[in-house]
Amino acid sequence: MAVDPAGTGGVSLRASHGPVRTRWLALLRGLLPDGAPWRKMPLTIGDGRLLGGLDLAATLAAGRPVAERGLLAEAEGGVVLLAMAERAPSGLAGRLAAALDTTPLALIALDEGAADDERTPAALLDRLAFHVELDWVGAREPEGEMPEMERIEAARARLPDVQAGDAILAALCGTAAALGVASVRGPLLALRVARAAAALAGRDAVTDEDAALACRLVLAPRATVLPVAEPSEAPPDPSPPDADPGDAPHADPPPEPDDAAPPGALEDILLAAARAAIPAGLLAQLQSGAVRSPARSPAGVSGAAQAGRRGRPAGIRPGDPRGPDRLNLIETLRAAAPWQRLRGGGPRLHIRRDDFRVTRTVQRAETTTIFVVDASGSSAFNRLAEAKGAVELLLADCYVRRDRVAVVAFRGKAAELLLPPTRSLVRAKRSLAGLPGGGGTPLAAGIDAGFLLADAVRRRGGTPNLVLMTDGRGNVAQDGRGGRAQAQADALQAARQVRLARVAALLVDTSPRPGPDGQRLAAAMAARYVPLPYANAAMLSEVVAMAARPGRPQPI
Repeated sequence: MAVDPAGTGGVSLRASHGPVRTRWLALLRGLLPDGAPWRKMPLTIGDGRLLGGLDLAATLAAGRPVAERGLLAEAEGGVVLLAMAERAPSGLAGRLAAALDTTPLALIALDEGAADDERTPAALLDRLAFHVELDWVGAREPEGEMPEMERIEAARARLPDVQAGDAILAALCGTAAALGVASVRGPLLALRVARAAAALAGRDAVTDEDAALACRLVLAPRATVLPVAEPSEAPPDPSPPDADPGDAPHADPPPEPDDAAPPGALEDILLAAARAAIPAGLLAQLQSGAVRSPARSPAGVSGAAQAGRRGRPAGIRPGDPRGPDRLNLIETLRAAAPWQRLRGGGPRLHIRRDDFRVTRTVQRAETTTIFVVDASGSSAFNRLAEAKGAVELLLADCYVRRDRVAVVAFRGKAAELLLPPTRSLVRAKRSLAGLPGGGGTPLAAGIDAGFLLADAVRRRGGTPNLVLMTDGRGNVAQDGRGGRAQAQADALQAARQVRLARVAALLVDTSPRPGPDGQRLAAAMAARYVPLPYANAAMLSEVVAMAARPGRPQPI
C-alpha cells in the first residue's frame, strides 16, 4: 500500500476503534511520502465539501462567485479516511468509487460493523486491493520489524520499470476465475500488488513468489467459489505389457529449459496459495454453499430504497418545492448567488424558479420474510421439529431487525396461512406451536400460497423474501388429487412463477437423503439450494439467515 497507494486503491480496514487500529494507521502514515495529504472524511459530508463548488458565504460577502475546493481535490496524491464505512449511503459510495477511478488517491474504509451483514459498500470493496481484519490482533502483541523508509522509497522509484510476463498475467486471470472473482478489477489489483511486491524486493520483473503473495492478499478475500483440485493422472507406460524393461534402449529424456513450466503449473501454485489464505469462516461458508454470487436485486435486510418525503437524503436536484421533494434552502441560495449582479443586485436576493433546489429522500421498504413450511407426513417424520425450531430462531432474528414475518404451512390437500405478516414474536411462536404434521404433500399449493403472499407484500411497497423448507417430494397435485408425477409437474410450474416474478427465494432441503427433486425445484425458482440432511435447529437457522442476506439468491 505504501509503495503504490493510488494503484492499489486502498484498504478496507475492518476493526473496532482501539489501540491496534490506531497503531496500524500510524504505521501506514509514517511510510507514505513526505507531504502526502491525509484527510479524514465524515460520513455526513456534503457534496459541496466533498467535490467542491460554490462557497455560499464567501460569494454573498464578495458579491461574485467564489469557488470552494473539495476534499477529494485536497487529498489528491494522498489518502482519504472514511469513518464508519459500513454505514456509507449508496450516493456517497458512488461518488467515492468514481473518484478512485479518475483521481490518484487511496481510500481507507474504516469498517466497524459488528454483524456480518454490516459491510463496506460493494462498489468500494471492488476498488480496494486489500481487505484487512484486525479484531483478532491482540493489543499487546510484539510489533514486527519496521520497514525501512529507504527501502520503501527505492521501491517507489523502481515500480514504473517492473514488468510482468504473459504467463503471470494468464495465471492471475485463471486464478481469479477459479475462485469465482467476477470483477475484472480483482486480477488488475492483484497485478498492481505483485508489481509492488517485486519492487519492494528489489526486482525488475514479477516472479511466481510475487504473484502468489498477490493472490493471498487480493484474490483470497474475494473468493466466492472453493476450487477443487483435480487428481493428476499417471502418464501411460509406452512399453508393451509383455516387453522386458531391459530390452528398451537406455535413452535419457531431453532436458527441459529451467524457465519452462508445465501448462497450468503456475496457476495451480497460485490457487494453492490463495486457498491457504482464505479465512476459516469464509472457507466453511464456501464449502456449505452459503456465499452467493453478486446481488442482482437492490433489496437488503432492511428492504429496497423508495423515494418520498421521509427518509435519508439521497441527493439534490433542481425541482419544484410543491412536489414530493423538500426545498433545500442552502442549495437554492447557492444556485441564485452567482446571478445577483445580473439580476439587479441590491439588498434583496432575487430568486427565480430555475434556482429552486430540492432534496430527494429515500426510505427503506419493509422486509417481510415468508416461511413456507412442509408439514406433510414425510417431513413430519423426518425434520418437522427441526424446521419449527429453526423458524423460531429466525423469527427472533427478524424481530431484532424489526422485519415482518409470515408463516405458511402445507399438508394434506392445501396450504394454510398460519401467521399473516407481523412483528409479534409471541404470535409467531404460538402459530408454530400448534402446527400439526401428517398427510400428503401439496407442494404446488404451498409454493402458490407463499408466492401470492409475497406478491401482496410487494404491492404494498415491501420487500418479500421467500424461505421454503421441504423435502421436495410432492404427491398431491394442484387440484387436490394424488399422483406424484402430476404433483411434481404442478410444483415446477408454480416454482417458475416465482422465478418470473423475481422474488428472492431460498430452498432448504430437509430430506435425510437429498435428491434431485429439491435441486430441480430450486433451479425452477432461481432459488439458493441448501441441502441440510443432518442439521439441528440452530444450524438450520444459521445457514438460512446467512443465505437470505442482501442480494438475490442464485441457483446452483
